[in-house]
Amino acid sequence: EGTMSPEVPDVEGKVKSSDSPVERQDAGSGKGECLEPMSKRQRKKLLKQKQWEEQKDLRRQKRKEKRQKRKLERQSKLSSDSDGQDRKRVRRDVVPSTLRLIVDCSFDDLMVLKDVKKLHKQIQRCYAENRKAFHPVQFYLTSHGGQLKSNMNENDKGWVNWKDIQIRTEHYSELIKKEDLVYLTSDSPDILSELDEKKAYVIGGLVDHNHHKGITYKKAVEQGVSHAQLPLGNFVKMNSRKVLAVNH
Repeated sequence: EGTMSPEVPDVEGKVKSSDSPVERQDAGSGKGECLEPMSKRQRKKLLKQKQWEEQKDLRRQKRKEKRQKRKLERQSKLSSDSDGQDRKRVRRDVVPSTLRLIVDCSFDDLMVLKDVKKLHKQIQRCYAENRKAFHPVQFYLTSHGGQLKSNMNENDKGWVNWKDIQIRTEHYSELIKKEDLVYLTSDSPDILSELDEKKAYVIGGLVDHNHHKGITYKKAVEQGVSHAQLPLGNFVKMNSRKVLAVNH
C-alpha cells in the first residue's frame, strides 16, 4: 500500500506547474493583442474602396442615362432621315400651278420702317407656305427695292437664294400683259367668283393701317387693269372693311 502514491496529485501538480509564462501569454493574447497601425498607403486604399462602393449607384445611374441618350440620338437620326425622305417624296409629288400671284411692292415710300418690316414678314410667310404647297403658284415680287430690299438685306440675307419665286425690280406691267392682270382689291365692285389659271393676280404690298383707303383700286383703274375683290362676304362675316394682310 505504501509503495506508490496516487497519480492524481502528480497530474494536478504537472498541470499547475505547466503554466509557463509563454502559455500564459498565449492564453491571454485574445484580449491583450494590439492591432498594428495602418500605413498611409493602406488608409488611402481603404478610402478609395469605400468611395467606390458609395458611388456604385451613381455610376449605375450615369450608365443608364448614357444608354438612354444614345437611344434618343438613334431615334432622332432615324426620324431625321425619314423626314428627309418624306420631303424628297413630297417635292417629287408637287404639281406646279400655272396661276401667277404678284405682290406689288411699289408702295414703299408710303410706309414707315416698322410697317415695311411687317410687310417683309408677311412675304416670308407667303413664300414658306407656297414652298410647302402641293400645287404652288408662280410667285412674284415686283418693284422690289427701297426700304423693303434694305430690310431684307439686313435681316434676311438668305432671300437672294430663295427658290420658286421671281423677285424683280420691274413693275408688274413690264412683265405681264395687261389683259392677263387682275388686281385684287377690297374696293372693287366686282366679285371674284373663280380663279382663272391663265391670269396673274396682283396683291398690293402695303401695310398702312387704312391710311390710304382705296389706293390699290384707284391704281388699277388708272392703269386700265382688271380688278376684283375676293368673295369673303359669302364665307366670313366681317364687320369692318374686307382688307386682308398680304399672307392672307
